[in-house]
Amino acid sequence: MTHLSVEMLAADATAPITSAGHAQLGIAVLAGIAVIVLLITKFKLHAFLSLIIGSLVLGAVAGAPLDKAITSFSTGLGTTVAGTGVLIALGAILGKLLADSGGADRIVDTILAKASRRTMPWAMVLIAGIVGLPIFFEVGIVLLIPVVLLVAKRGNFSLMRIGIPALAGLSVMHGLIPPHPGPLVAIDAVGANLGVTLALGVVVAIPTAIVAGPLFSRYAARWVDIRPPEQMVPERASDDLAKRPGFGITVATVLLPVVMMLAKALVDVVIDDPAAGAQRVFDVVGSPLIALLTAVVVAMFTLGRAAGFTRGRIAATVEKSLAPIAGVLLIVGAGGGFKQTLVDAGVGQMILDVSKGWHLSTLLLAWLIAVTIRLATGSATVATISAAGLVAPLAADLSTTHGALLVLAIGCGSLFFSHVNDAGFWLVKEYFGMSVGQTLKTWSVMETLISVVGIICVLLLSLVL
Repeated sequence: MTHLSVEMLAADATAPITSAGHAQLGIAVLAGIAVIVLLITKFKLHAFLSLIIGSLVLGAVAGAPLDKAITSFSTGLGTTVAGTGVLIALGAILGKLLADSGGADRIVDTILAKASRRTMPWAMVLIAGIVGLPIFFEVGIVLLIPVVLLVAKRGNFSLMRIGIPALAGLSVMHGLIPPHPGPLVAIDAVGANLGVTLALGVVVAIPTAIVAGPLFSRYAARWVDIRPPEQMVPERASDDLAKRPGFGITVATVLLPVVMMLAKALVDVVIDDPAAGAQRVFDVVGSPLIALLTAVVVAMFTLGRAAGFTRGRIAATVEKSLAPIAGVLLIVGAGGGFKQTLVDAGVGQMILDVSKGWHLSTLLLAWLIAVTIRLATGSATVATISAAGLVAPLAADLSTTHGALLVLAIGCGSLFFSHVNDAGFWLVKEYFGMSVGQTLKTWSVMETLISVVGIICVLLLSLVL
């Protein structure tokens, strides 16, 4: 979809909407991104509106007619929402069913019951990884904070020793693993294979989460030795439920879409014949839409009905899951519009031309671009979408595995050094009762570790795949 230009923009569907030179296009990109950064950070304007305005500024500075810039943005918004919006919605429904049914609490309680004091940080990163697979980062924090606070209090742990592994597990899932919005949009933008990206994402995520979670938490606990704030221990979602789904069936439900998508990737590698019946079946079964839809339908029974939910309660849960993601969908869609404006203005080709003389890995270039936008905007999703649009042309000659690694490089860059312009920074600060300085020394350093360790793993994989 990245290389598909808007036919209405010009007689030649592949022609850019402007004939500006490299210098002018470079200035246009900087102007567009600068406007987005200023509007989000200084004027506190919603990212959706900031991306729209930034896209129009980009087109105007690049010398594109306003009507063509508007058409380009609108087309990019529409194709992005069409390609990823449904998947984000299905992921939100699955996450809400997991939370409200008590399935998430069942996973947490079961693992913690089997964990010793020494293995507790490792148990926390495992819990966060499983629970964070189908749900958004902010929802995962809300789900896991009560557990983190209770475990730290009852086990007399430093809050950082328990909290950092949980945050690391959630953050790695959010940045690298579909069906989270950032990875999905990047996969769509660079034309990567979702199954391969998912498989390699897991390979990168495991060592990254270990280093930034249980290992780093030892040092974080020394730097910031705090205890759980009493006023921040909320009631758990499933405390008022008469029954909850079992551990095995809950984990199986959460992992079902992952297994389906990985099965498709495996069949594609083994058979490699698009006309073969088995491959065609798995192409359907393992498509993200079918995999997530299947998991949602299954979850209505394995999670909803197992918790004693009536049909009306399940319907209400599904309905409540969709309202909170409206903002996410709008930001992702506007990010897609900004990306398409970049592509149609010829910025991607400009980067391709300019970077030919550089002795810099495509993967490292993508990471650096995402890091820059992340530091400026504070948004991992905006960084992912913008970087994917900028480096998409570089993916044209990449193999399937390296296309997937490009997505992961962008995802790693999008997590670099969360600070005061990131909503997640303040969320963690308030929940854990830390000062700004303490949050920078723990959460911000953890995010930076994820980004750096992640790109190192990506670059190492690129040498052997």
